[in-house]
Amino acid sequence: MTEDTHNKLKEIKQSFRFYMNGVVSSSMRQKGANYKINWGVSLAHLNEIAQQYGKDEALADELWKENIRECKILATIIMPTSAMTQTKAHEWVSQIPTQEIAELASFHLFQRLPDAVSLAMEWLGSENSLSKVCAYHILSSQFKQGSNLGKDDVSLFLSSASHSLRSNLPGEQHAALNALNHYADMDERYAEEVDNLLTEWQEELQ
Repeated sequence: MTEDTHNKLKEIKQSFRFYMNGVVSSSMRQKGANYKINWGVSLAHLNEIAQQYGKDEALADELWKENIRECKILATIIMPTSAMTQTKAHEWVSQIPTQEIAELASFHLFQRLPDAVSLAMEWLGSENSLSKVCAYHILSSQFKQGSNLGKDDVSLFLSSASHSLRSNLPGEQHAALNALNHYADMDERYAEEVDNLLTEWQEELQ
């Protein structure tokens, strides 16, 4: 780590004390969001901090290594998408600690990559629930933009979503359902596919 990056990292970590929110931090812990350190800093304040530093790969890499909620989030904002290679994307997704970080990494980084769909298809097959959450968020973004998947990818998506709905993992279920809804919005035929899938799932719950 260069001295410049070290100094920036130190400044950022010190700044969290000015924005800390104990009530938010405590609430997150009660809901199962376990970080080594969680200052409860709001996303708005984290965006303000990120703007002071701009895009910086070296700083983002060091922030990501910290087991601190705010550092992880800042890393996803500060990391340039041009520096997020497939190798690094796979490394980061395997290290995501919480649902919140999965959603923000997908929003700030993964969904913006040129190979986003390819990554999503790989992560749908992962045994890691948070990797699947990232995959569904990427696909939701694609569907909202009206992007169609290839036949094989659609088949994999629907099969994975069906499995995720039955997973009893609320975060994964929610992400899958959200992606299905955006997929259904694209075309009446897709809506029918989703309706059939959801009806089958609901019947099993009764």
